[in-house]
Amino acid sequence: MEQQVELEYRGKKLIIKTGKIAKQANGSVMVQYGNTVVFAPAVMGKDAMEDPGFFPLSVHYIEKFYAAGKIPGGFFKREGKPSDREVLTSRFIDRSLRPLFPEGFRNEVQILPMTLAADHENSPDILAVIASSAALTISDIPFGGPVGAVRVCLKNGEYIVNPTPQELDKSDLSVIVSGTKDGITMIEGGASFVSEEKMIQAVKEGYKVILEIIQLQEELRSKAGKAKKEVALFKRPESIDQEVREYAENLFQQALSVGQKQERAQAIEDTYKSIQKHFEEKYPEDKSVLKQVKEAAHDLEYDMVREKLFKDNQRVDGRKPDEIRLIAVETGVLPMVHGSSLFTRGETQSLGVLTLGSVSDQQRVDDIEGESSKRYMLHYNFPSFSVGETGRVGAPGRREVGHGYLAERALEAVIPNETEFPYTIRLVSEIMESNGSSSMATVCSGCLAMMDGGVPIKAPVAGIAMGLMFNKTKDAYKILTDIQGLEDHYGDMDFKVAGTLDGITAFQLDIKLDAISVDLLGEALEEAKKARFHILDKMTQVLAKPREEISDFAPKILIIMANPDNVRYLIGPGGKTIKKIVEETGVKIDIADNGEIKIVSSDIHKAQEVYERVLYYVRDIKVGDKIQGIVRRVVDFGAFIELAAGREGLCHISNLSSQRVRKVEDVLNEGDSVLVKVIGIDNAGKISISIKDL
Repeated sequence: MEQQVELEYRGKKLIIKTGKIAKQANGSVMVQYGNTVVFAPAVMGKDAMEDPGFFPLSVHYIEKFYAAGKIPGGFFKREGKPSDREVLTSRFIDRSLRPLFPEGFRNEVQILPMTLAADHENSPDILAVIASSAALTISDIPFGGPVGAVRVCLKNGEYIVNPTPQELDKSDLSVIVSGTKDGITMIEGGASFVSEEKMIQAVKEGYKVILEIIQLQEELRSKAGKAKKEVALFKRPESIDQEVREYAENLFQQALSVGQKQERAQAIEDTYKSIQKHFEEKYPEDKSVLKQVKEAAHDLEYDMVREKLFKDNQRVDGRKPDEIRLIAVETGVLPMVHGSSLFTRGETQSLGVLTLGSVSDQQRVDDIEGESSKRYMLHYNFPSFSVGETGRVGAPGRREVGHGYLAERALEAVIPNETEFPYTIRLVSEIMESNGSSSMATVCSGCLAMMDGGVPIKAPVAGIAMGLMFNKTKDAYKILTDIQGLEDHYGDMDFKVAGTLDGITAFQLDIKLDAISVDLLGEALEEAKKARFHILDKMTQVLAKPREEISDFAPKILIIMANPDNVRYLIGPGGKTIKKIVEETGVKIDIADNGEIKIVSSDIHKAQEVYERVLYYVRDIKVGDKIQGIVRRVVDFGAFIELAAGREGLCHISNLSSQRVRKVEDVLNEGDSVLVKVIGIDNAGKISISIKDL
């Protein structure tokens, strides 16, 4: 039987329905806000997987083009591989929900939220989080939710929860917040130099509405919820833990005290091999025990990382909790490219490379929100050699898309507008080494590459990854600055924050706890601010501001603002004229609807030559203008002189000279080049010109 609950917010109803569609899924719901509709089914595998060492949750968000009344582009005319937008939405749904499944749960769970209708006023991504949580909440799948989610923006000093695209446009802050009754589970967003206090207030404003959304899901659960299934949770006998601790505690202690990442990793690997060999000899016939031993060893390492921190106030690499690794900064590291930098923090290293292009190089985006273009983009590459391993080579994975987007957003606030800097900007981050926080290293290398390339950014930007570790009894915690890979793996939080000296530009929170408090978040932000200022100081010691000129190898752009009515002369019949200019000179010519013409060439002299040619076709002619024209026809009463493409003026015989002229041919002949002055334009557009009045 269909059940429905609803909540009115900002004059619209948030409706959650279940019981009518996809009844064979463990749980499924339809969520509607305004005229945007998102459907989400949640399904659980019948049996636990052979322990993969992690919880096998997969989230695949799908936007159906029919939701916006559109047919997909391309030859096949159907939805294909996930767009970046779908990947990013899938990732923040996953991160919102993953901490809330039981420890040791190994049944595969798949969630497939899909947008079925989009009204372009109410964003489907937030509804997808709510729908995914609601489907799990009413299902028989073990889940510690529900989770609520909102988007909050700050515009003209006002916090707006779940803003429309119009409200979101030119706002100072946009943040997605997910949470449970106990606190925050996920945050992601961008800003234009907002303070830590304003960001925390945005989270608080959003959390008030999150609690209402949670209550709505609980109401649906009371009406339509299934009893949770009893599932097998992987749990070891305590005796195994004790045996492993007795044998391996000292070994791990020695391994974890090694300072360098690769040497430490080798020492830890040797410890695991020693443990495996010891217990294979002790339990030669029992493979299940050997698997439990490996898990117990992993948990022992986890405990010892924390014990060292709380006992000695020292991390595994010897740093204090608030200490940043050694930073090295270089710029101009590559010839030929338009800008480059190498940013190294500890054993994490990013090579940032800038490429400048024209309007035609902008990325075209076509999704259910409509067609648009991007003039600034950042791409992040994480090859396996960066961690000393072999691996897959190919298209970027979800992680690379997500990290690239976060870094792109961090730098977006400082990108100059197109009027000030008429270039398409592409940044690429090649991760050369990685030991944690490579996305924040990308922010730093990308910023430095732009400064090296002469992009007039508003201010330098730096990023830092903050961590968190609770002690075993969960009654004390340490906030960690500049976390490395092992601390990310074993820690309770990964909180990335980027910004300038004036404020925050991007942030992303992932946790492994059920939730964290807003107050704890505020503490982490204050520590991140100190770290950000330290990194910015290191960066600006090497390059304090953008270089005055762009690279010699970058394209040069000259701009003509033409009357749109005159552009047809430049294009010519069937595009013949403009094609000829491009073929002869090799330049790019981009024309906008408003008559703006951009001439693009890496050779400034060639660009200037084409500038004069284009001007000939599109110039406006006004009384008083002095123009070098070509005599096209000579008649008894004067000469018709071409002033610009398709436009001629008549120089009457009386205006040829201050002296009496008896015959036009005495002064002008066809083909002559002559300087004339425009002395009149009548209502019909006929142009009168003079040589006498120069």
